[in-house]
Amino acid sequence: MSTPAAGGAGPVDPADGPAGFVLPAYAERSVGDIVPAVSHALGLTPALPGGLVLPEAPAYVVFLIDGLGQRLLRRYAHAAPYLSGLVDHTGTAGVPSTTATSLTSLGTGLTPGMHGLVGFTTRVPGTDHLLNALQWRKDVEPTQWQPHPTAFQQLRGLGAPVTVINKREFQTSGLTVAAHRGAEYVGADKVGERIAAAVASTAERGSLTYLYDGDLDWTGHRYGVASSPWLQQLSMIDAEAEQLREALPPQVRLVIIADHGMVDSPVEARVDVEDHPELRDGVALLGGEARFRHLYCQRGAVEDVVATWRAQLGDRATVLTREEAVGRGWFGTVEPAVRPRLGDVVVAAHGEHAIVSTADFPYETRLVGLHGSLTPDEMLIPVLVD
Repeated sequence: MSTPAAGGAGPVDPADGPAGFVLPAYAERSVGDIVPAVSHALGLTPALPGGLVLPEAPAYVVFLIDGLGQRLLRRYAHAAPYLSGLVDHTGTAGVPSTTATSLTSLGTGLTPGMHGLVGFTTRVPGTDHLLNALQWRKDVEPTQWQPHPTAFQQLRGLGAPVTVINKREFQTSGLTVAAHRGAEYVGADKVGERIAAAVASTAERGSLTYLYDGDLDWTGHRYGVASSPWLQQLSMIDAEAEQLREALPPQVRLVIIADHGMVDSPVEARVDVEDHPELRDGVALLGGEARFRHLYCQRGAVEDVVATWRAQLGDRATVLTREEAVGRGWFGTVEPAVRPRLGDVVVAAHGEHAIVSTADFPYETRLVGLHGSLTPDEMLIPVLVD
């Protein structure tokens, strides 16, 4: 297994003061360290120095619940008695704390700066186009965008059976090819299908099975965390996880994780770029998402863009140049091919704030729950072992 590049130096970034940002725990307890830890627990590879250690077992199931931040689980433990009763090793997402980035870190064992999926939308270098990592572009080849062997491929190379269980529609998506190629893919749209497929896949010794459920994230985006629909969905996820545990053979270990958390952003906490024309000055392309923006600047405009955005946003966001963000270890080691995908300027929202654009991303204005920044609610993820 390849070793993830080291990144953040500690749990909290002292440079951000009141923002209270959490640094990604690359090579320790980040989402990208889960599969290497499972590989060691299966007896296939040595433990990574300082990394996550999981109990030995003949087979492992990793169940990822999209959007279930650690703080959300603790805050609303009453709605998830099974999950909240498990031992929590506490991990972090990578940066940005968004699904495409975290799922690729999980599947590759690499940091964002190495695997190259560094946001929900990022610039295709040399063009004025954005790659939407969840929808992908037909003119972008996933294996070129993310050329490294995945952790799943490496496990298969060591003789371990690896299975991905997810919705049928995702099987050939660009994200799946980039992040999870090398595993046997089982399409399963319903909970019963997923559980049955997981039980079947663990019959072989030394196997790893990965399941994904995105319904909690969708509900949080649509209605907000702690809304009645979100709490009901959390209860359903809790029941699904418990049912999965009961269906699995007792010797099979179950690890339940998330890709990020979520915060609600009220309308009054949002800044619409279209209401502040000066925020467009020197910006050739606006990318990222509402909680973590990539700003791709016109030649020679970086310093002016930083000054303008800092003055306009004040304590609502941290505004850094690409070099400053890389220097803080936000993305881990950044490969040369990945560097131009990062914004010349990156903007990470504080608190409940968000930076929206009704012109470029109108759908974001209809969302309640958001994620992507480095706040504890977004960055801290549960690593639950049963």
